[in-house]
Amino acid sequence: MRIGVLGLKGSYSEKAAKQWIARNVCGDDNSLEHCSDIQDVFSLLENKKCEIGVVPLENSIEGSVGITLDLLLEKDVNIIGETIVTIEHCLLSRGKKEDIRVILSHPQGLGQCRNFLKKTFPLAELRTTGSTSHAAKLATEFEEMAAIASPETADVYNLDILMPNIQDRKHNHTRFVVITRSETTENMIKSLKQADPYSTYKTSIIVYLDRDRPGALYSILGEFARNNINLTRIESRPSKKVLGDYVFYIDLEGNISDDIIKDAIYNIESSVGMLKMLGSYPGLNSCCESN
Repeated sequence: MRIGVLGLKGSYSEKAAKQWIARNVCGDDNSLEHCSDIQDVFSLLENKKCEIGVVPLENSIEGSVGITLDLLLEKDVNIIGETIVTIEHCLLSRGKKEDIRVILSHPQGLGQCRNFLKKTFPLAELRTTGSTSHAAKLATEFEEMAAIASPETADVYNLDILMPNIQDRKHNHTRFVVITRSETTENMIKSLKQADPYSTYKTSIIVYLDRDRPGALYSILGEFARNNINLTRIESRPSKKVLGDYVFYIDLEGNISDDIIKDAIYNIESSVGMLKMLGSYPGLNSCCESN
């Protein structure tokens, strides 16, 4: 099985993929395809150069990853799983702390360490990279450069950990989703280890109202409330059509094979402009899944 992940060797996405593989994939005949950005992971899937992709969806400090949300809407993919990784950002470099002039990381990494950077390196130039592991690789070139990345990445690129645990919040977790092409979803699910029969399933959908009217969103949420369906996440994202026009990303507890879920989604679909089913998959019971 070929699995596309964001970043070079040592990235958090790689860690997420290995974590999910260990729990869900039979056998060890798997290879990781490292991608320079999230869009490339989706492209690998689309071009049938990998069977599965693992991409970050949301972080407990910085919130959702916008490009992942957009591509879930635009591309013909399904979510078949999720995993949560504990994020431990470190400042990595070949040089000394007092010599650092440039700090590199993925935008999420920089955002998760915003207060630390402002307080500790107020004059440093901040540069964004496609992944934290790519930042670490670039930081090997000059001693005045540092990267925000995982401690494991320091070993991969022979960098020193100048400062550990530099994120602004002690508890920092990123949720990654496991995606596959819609046409192969059923076969991929069958090839995985059988889920724990007591697992709580999660279903993810995208809804576009198409027309703004009083109570439009309330009518959707009311359908779930009337059926006692718990929503674990709801988020709006610009539709990119006109200002003030949104699509809604909704995660809910339950499996699409459950009659109550199936009926609720059927009733909603008839009253909205578009409803995209992203998939039903075993949900996680704890934000500390990776510990």
